[in-house]
Amino acid sequence: MSQFLVSTPTHKVTDLTVLLAHGAGSFMDSEFMTFFATGLASQGVTVVRFEFPYCQQRRLSGKMRPPNPVPVLVDSFKDVIDEWGGPSECIAAGKSLGGRVASLMLAQTYARGAISLGYPFHPPKKPNKLRNEHWPSIVNPWLVIQGTRDPFGSKEEVAQYTLPEPCVVHWLADGDHDFKPRVRSGFTQHELWQNSIDEMVQFIVNLEG
Repeated sequence: MSQFLVSTPTHKVTDLTVLLAHGAGSFMDSEFMTFFATGLASQGVTVVRFEFPYCQQRRLSGKMRPPNPVPVLVDSFKDVIDEWGGPSECIAAGKSLGGRVASLMLAQTYARGAISLGYPFHPPKKPNKLRNEHWPSIVNPWLVIQGTRDPFGSKEEVAQYTLPEPCVVHWLADGDHDFKPRVRSGFTQHELWQNSIDEMVQFIVNLEG
């Protein structure tokens, strides 16, 4: 498989490129990643998917590997940004782990903006291990899309945090970490995914504006 998976729109609504990183346990061609990449492209946004080094090795060996140390993940994301136009031309985005690293790009002013899909505010059942050390350094726009039932940070928990000023959280009703609602909610997972894409497109267009 190629190092990158590029979803190119027929008609662009922005010249910015979204670099979309995967979660800790998935590949860049997972159902979630494919839905978001193709969905954004259908609305005029170029999306580039890539994999962190540990995931590339996992694909080659077929063996499970833990994520690389955070500095390695950061350097890997920076390399991708450099290859696709540099910080001023790119939006760093990602699912879970990828979204956390995307926010670290923002803290280093190494992206025009960032989008975190299911930000891992803390490990499940460990609310005191808040991943917020870099928040004070964030000055560019940051969109977090989060399910209200996310065990990595529910709506009730996040309401107690002092988020950085440029951060906007868009809540998905009854969604879990993969934006999957319960049947009784009346929503479907794909509906929440599509709602997320619509919100992302608006954020991206406003960012360029």
